[in-house]
Parts: sequence; structure tokens; C-alpha cells
Amino acid sequence: MISDAEDVDYPGLAERTGNFSHGAPHAVTVGADGARVAFLRSSGAFQPDPALWVLDLTSLDEHLIAPGPVDSYAIDRDARTAAFARGGRLFRADLISGAVTAVPTGEPVYDPRPDPQGVRIGYVTDPGGSATLRVHGPDGDRLLAGEPGSAWREHGGSIAWGVAGTGAGEFGRTRGWWWSPDGNQVLAVRTAGSTSLHLLDLDDGWVDVHWDRETYPHLAQVRWAGGGPLITVLRRMQQHGLVLSVDPRTGETQVHAELADARWVEPIPGTPRHLPDGRVLVGGELAHDGFDARCLFADGSLLTPPGLYVRRVAGTLPRAAGPAGAPDLIVEGSMGDPAVREVFRVRTSLGGGGPEVTRLTGEFSGDLVAGGDVLIAGDQVWRGDRRIGTLRTVAAELPYRPEPVFERVTDRRLPAGVLYPAGHLGGSLPVLVALGDGPGHQQVRAEDAAWQERQWWADAGFAVLSIDSRGTPGVAPSFEKAVHRRLADLALADLVDGLHALTGKHPDLDLGRVAVRGRGLGGWLAALAVLRRPDVFRCGVAREPVRDWTALPRPIAERYLGDPADSAHVYRNHSLTEALTDAEPHGPLLMAGPELTLSGERDWFREQLAG
Repeated sequence: MISDAEDVDYPGLAERTGNFSHGAPHAVTVGADGARVAFLRSSGAFQPDPALWVLDLTSLDEHLIAPGPVDSYAIDRDARTAAFARGGRLFRADLISGAVTAVPTGEPVYDPRPDPQGVRIGYVTDPGGSATLRVHGPDGDRLLAGEPGSAWREHGGSIAWGVAGTGAGEFGRTRGWWWSPDGNQVLAVRTAGSTSLHLLDLDDGWVDVHWDRETYPHLAQVRWAGGGPLITVLRRMQQHGLVLSVDPRTGETQVHAELADARWVEPIPGTPRHLPDGRVLVGGELAHDGFDARCLFADGSLLTPPGLYVRRVAGTLPRAAGPAGAPDLIVEGSMGDPAVREVFRVRTSLGGGGPEVTRLTGEFSGDLVAGGDVLIAGDQVWRGDRRIGTLRTVAAELPYRPEPVFERVTDRRLPAGVLYPAGHLGGSLPVLVALGDGPGHQQVRAEDAAWQERQWWADAGFAVLSIDSRGTPGVAPSFEKAVHRRLADLALADLVDGLHALTGKHPDLDLGRVAVRGRGLGGWLAALAVLRRPDVFRCGVAREPVRDWTALPRPIAERYLGDPADSAHVYRNHSLTEALTDAEPHGPLLMAGPELTLSGERDWFREQLAG
């Protein structure tokens, strides 16, 4: 039987706030001198407007700088000055005295950023249209770059300066402009059909950044923090890329590394970056001699062992008794268990014993940032290898303490998690396969917050399963990329095989009553499961499913399925519209938008699985 228990607090809280993070510190930044930490924090679960706070690392006292809502903020190099926007207005904050000053501008402000010395503030206007880049400083407020009213020739779209551009977010690049370390130049993206990059002097001089933009149209990564700018550019099909250094005087580029993969290149966030000794850190993959790993290299030398799956480089920390030019890297990754996200120190100075990695903290959730000799991991504040304090949280306590059972199943060692109703003592249970956001998003994570919604479903009388099929990050590059041009077939096969494999260890799973749910790409996969494998999946809910992959941002669609011009059959095989047309008789399938409440979805599943 499916439980008829009354709703607990979860549905109302989740559907009003979307998550349980309100009141927790986020958007954390650390000054390069290690003296202050700036962050945003709201007043709690039902007051989500974030305020700007600073933590003094000498006294460990927190100070409110500006009440919410703070739309966005950034700090100078040493966290002495912050710039933030509130309702389109620009403000400057002194993070030492706490003084806040309104800065007059003629237009609404977005993405404000002080220069590294805290003298000038740059910002963007009209990010959804003819965006312009402006700078406010001792000489007043002036236009640095912009072409309002202009349109690019081919299709008449707006020309924008300083915004990331369409598709940039698919590579993890959310910014469109960067200060030089000395504050005398700005590196800015110009979007006019295609993406270009330009170096702008504050005295009105400028040069273009030169690379073969026709061959490498995707600007995936940009970083300017010491040395000249470093960028990563990719071919349209993302199977080849270049890591380039940029001469800030001439805009000429030099190749530091090539990235290549027959499926697609997956750059590592936080790279490329200059190390203090002049080497360039690059993220890549090791796929030979039995190795299958995401690794870090410095000028071609391997810095991380194959057993460490590198997710992101957060920064550097000085190495005790080590050379000043070779600090340790702070890396977010997984070692052995893809469900666990941990923090590691990676030695950059080369020794005779191979890569040297030290686990710094256990599993954590939240931000991971480093500055000076300070590390913030979630709400924990570390100086060197010593924890010195915490960032206070006023977030609502999680309503559940879920205890999922983690497994690795089938010969492919698929990560899986099984969650039972609280207090379950045995007996047959209908199965709910929870896909979340679907392929490309890891569902099996050892974090309580990730299982809150699933525990609510479990307490409604389901055994809730999540299976990270091939195509999911966190395991190995080959696991993630095996789905190239065949995601639908392999992901669905893994769900079915994983279900059957779990029944051996979990006999309470009733495979005669299996439901499936997901949203976005997860909704797409949930719908395909019901349409193509009705023998396994009795019913499903697909929230806002992707019906046609050609409607997705081009970088996502082409990464998985290739060029639609020569892969029409692949796109048809992944089309939900085609699947609905071709499907044999199948079980009930509900395709819904955000208006469907969790309680309404639960009641629909109860009706379909009754008996």
C-alpha cells in the first residue's frame, strides 16, 4: 500500500522557497591578504533577500555591511572595497569601516566590479539588449565600450559588450568582462552574432584578441589574475580546443596546450591559470595505459594522481616550508567514491615521487574558495591546515535526516541510491525512480540536502531510487562520454539494468509497480522510459520535458548528439515528439509544467499504482 500519511512541512517549504539554502552564507569571496571574507546571507527561509556581510579574520567578528536585497557584488583584491547593485542602483561599500555610498549612474546597473585597487567600478547596462560597459571613477562616469542602437548585419540582433553571451553558461562561463591585475585595462566580450574578445585601455586605446574565431567559435574559459589573460577556445563540435595566452599589449595569442577528444572536450572549472613560477595550469584527461581520469597538468607535467577525479580548482594556498613560487592547489574532487565531494591540497612543486595529494576536509556542501592563506569550505573557515571558525548560518534546519543506501551495480558499476520510508521494517513497496534534472546532473550524492525531496516521496510510501547512468559526471571521463550520439539508448538501458540489479540486495522493491519522474532533460528521459519500456516503467511524470533537442542551446545539443546537419537520424532517435508518435501502447504519462504541485503529483502516482 502507498501511505496515506498527511503532508509534513516539506512540500510547503520547498514549493515556496525552492530549496533550504536561504539563510546560509553563499557567494563567498576572500581577500588576497587573508584579512576579510565577504559573503551574502539572507535572514532565513522565508526572507530570501540576501544581505552583504563581512567576516574579520582577526577578530572572527561578522559585520552587516548592507541589508538586502543585494542583487550582485564583487570585491577588490584585498576585500577592502565592494561594489554591489540593488534594484539597478550602484553602491560602493568600505568593508573596513562599513560605510556604504550610493554611486550615481544614468542607467540601471548590472554586474558591478571594482578594479583590483578599489579605485574604479565597472558595470554593465542593458544586459538583455544592446549591453554597454561603463566605468565610474575619480574622473566621473563614462562609457568604456558599447554600440547602443547598432545591429549585427546577418540577423539584425543587438550588439552587446560585457555580457557572457548565448551558450557561454553551457561551458561554465558566466562573465563577460575582467579587470587587469593593475586596474588599467579591461578584457571584454563583444557579442554580435559571434563572440569576440577585446582589450580596452582606460585611456580609450584598445586592441582585438586574435585567434581563429571561425575554426574555434566557442570562448569557453577566460581568466586574468597574474600574468596575461588565459583563454580556452573550442571548435564548434567541441572535440578540439586550445589553451591560449594573450599578450595584453598586442592581443596576439600563443598556444599553451591542445585539448582533444573524439567525443567532446570537458574543460575543468578554475583552469587555465598562471602559477606563480610562470607555468600554466591546464585541466585535462588521462586516457591511456589503463588510466581514465580527469587530471591537472602544469606545462605538461602531471600534478594529480589518476585516482583523483578533479571537479574544480578553487585557488591556491601557500605551502608550509615550500618555495614561494609553488603554492598548493585547492581542488574539489572525488577519490574513489563519486558520491562524496571532498577538498584536496595538490602540490605544484615537482618532486621525484610523483603527484602529491592531501585530503584537507571530509565531505562538504556549499562554496569552496581560497584567498591568501585562508580557505572557506562550506561554512568552515581554515587558515592553512587549521580550522579557525565558521560562517554563521540561519538557514532552516533540514526537515529530514535521510539515510539512503548507496550501491554500485551492474558490471558498469553504476552509482545508485535507495531510500526507504522512515522506520520501514520490511514489505513490498512501489518504486519511484527519481531522475532530477537528468543526464549530466549527478543524483547520487552523499549530501543530506540532496535527498530532502526524495525522503518526502519515500515517506509517502515509495522506495525511491536514483541511478547515475552513463553520461553522468563524477565517475570517469569514459563513463561520462560513452553516451556520445547514443544517450537515449544507453541511459535508458542503464536505468533498466540498474533496477534489476538492485532487486537482489533490496527484495522489498516491487518491480511490478515502477514509476519514474524528472524535469527538463530528466523529464525527457522519464517520458522515454514510459514510451519505450512500458514493460518496466508503469507510469511517469515529465516536468517541462525537452521535446526536441534542436530547441536546446546549440553547445549542449551538439556536445551529446553532434551536428544536426549530418546526424538527423540521431536527433530523431532522441526526439520526444518522434517517440510519442512511434510508441506502442504504453502506461500513463503526465507531461506537466511547474504548476503541478508535489502533492498533486503524489496523488496522481497513487491513483496509477493503486492495487
